Amino acid sequence: MPKGPFRKWYGNNDVVIDWADNGTALRNFPKANLRNSQNYMRSGISWTRVSSAPPAFRAFDEGQIFESTGPCVFANDIPTFVALGLLNSNFSKLVLGMLAPSLDFQSGHVSKIPVPALSRNMNQRPAQGCVALSRSDWDAYETSWDFTTLPLLSEDHRGATLEASYAALRAHWQSMTDDMKALEEENNRIFIDAYGLQDELTPEVPIQEITLTCNPAYRYGVKGLEADRETRLRADTMAEFLHYAVGCMFGRYSLDDPGLILANQGETLADYLARIPEPRFLPDEDNVIPVLDGDWFADDITERFRLFLRVTFGEAHFRENLRFVEESLGKDIRKYFTRDFYADHVKRYKKRPIYWMFSSPRGTFNAAVYMHRYRGDTVSVLLNDYLREFITKLEAERARLEKLSDDAAATQGQRTKALKEAGVVAKQIDELNEWEREVIFPLAQQKIEIDLDDGVKANYPKFGAALKKIPGLS
Repeated sequence: MPKGPFRKWYGNNDVVIDWADNGTALRNFPKANLRNSQNYMRSGISWTRVSSAPPAFRAFDEGQIFESTGPCVFANDIPTFVALGLLNSNFSKLVLGMLAPSLDFQSGHVSKIPVPALSRNMNQRPAQGCVALSRSDWDAYETSWDFTTLPLLSEDHRGATLEASYAALRAHWQSMTDDMKALEEENNRIFIDAYGLQDELTPEVPIQEITLTCNPAYRYGVKGLEADRETRLRADTMAEFLHYAVGCMFGRYSLDDPGLILANQGETLADYLARIPEPRFLPDEDNVIPVLDGDWFADDITERFRLFLRVTFGEAHFRENLRFVEESLGKDIRKYFTRDFYADHVKRYKKRPIYWMFSSPRGTFNAAVYMHRYRGDTVSVLLNDYLREFITKLEAERARLEKLSDDAAATQGQRTKALKEAGVVAKQIDELNEWEREVIFPLAQQKIEIDLDDGVKANYPKFGAALKKIPGLS
């Protein structure tokens, strides 16, 4: 279902509708009103009806439907790309500004835009090029259902280091933005000439209205300095690199095969290896990845990312590449994973995360699982192989600190610091013992089953205080 924020030409395809059995469930929903359903599943042109931004029209493919906040039109009498080029032209922006001054762009307003007499023979190339660029840009991010692999890892942009690869990718993005701007302005000239409005309209398009995610002026706005936008773009690109790495850790993606790999309920490492027998980067076997503030487990998320970085960009430049990632993020990767990763993931998936974070009340223990690989014994694995093991390690650390606090050979400062840290660790152990007893152990015994078809909103709350709380998801 195409709707959403200001974006022209293609995109905003991120709402899924249950249309099984010709939409039986939706048709039987109380007060359901499926208008013009005979046009469902046809390709067409959509837009966001109510917006404070300029009108933005997008092509969408067959197999989609529309609704009142994301209406659509079908170009029955003129070529689709001529209609789309007209609707995204400066001429239509002018007309709709007069027809819909309240910024509520209804179908009736759009239908009143006059069509040039020779529209069947008009140049479609600019609109076709804009759609192609917009589609490529939209599909470059993992929230697109046509996402295949991370552009940063493409051979087309590969350099000797991660920094060189980013520079090549950034140059490619700038070229895409420049090409889109040129095509949009060519499209505007076509319709300005068709209506004879050379003295009233200009073809120019502001850089912030070149609606490609790779265009920082659109993505972040034009307030502030260009250098600050570039800093944000580099940071976000490195965060996307880390998120893709986590996808490979869980087997959702692979460096050896494009698109989704493990995406069906209950799939395991065996299913992955059946498809990719000799992977360059092996996914996590048990679908539990610790996310902790120290080196407590050899396979925690930070260590696995370091391995991923070595595999993707080589050992020779590992430290240089790691430094580039951390300088771009403004923090070391362990801090990013423990403080920012899950919040970014929840925001990216609009409070419907596909990775779930088991988290103790004060965040002493955290471990991520991939919901598509969840099984009834996943909580037991987390309990026995990670939580209890972590508590045991903390108890050993407390004993070490207490011994140091009584060590006559240590300085007074060392003994005082050790005693203080031992108290902190003791509180952490108490927190985790209570969480195990009251929350995790009972959940492990229940062996809760989930059904992916019910969605995150129905499944996430089943785990109560075991999972990190997400405001608005209940």
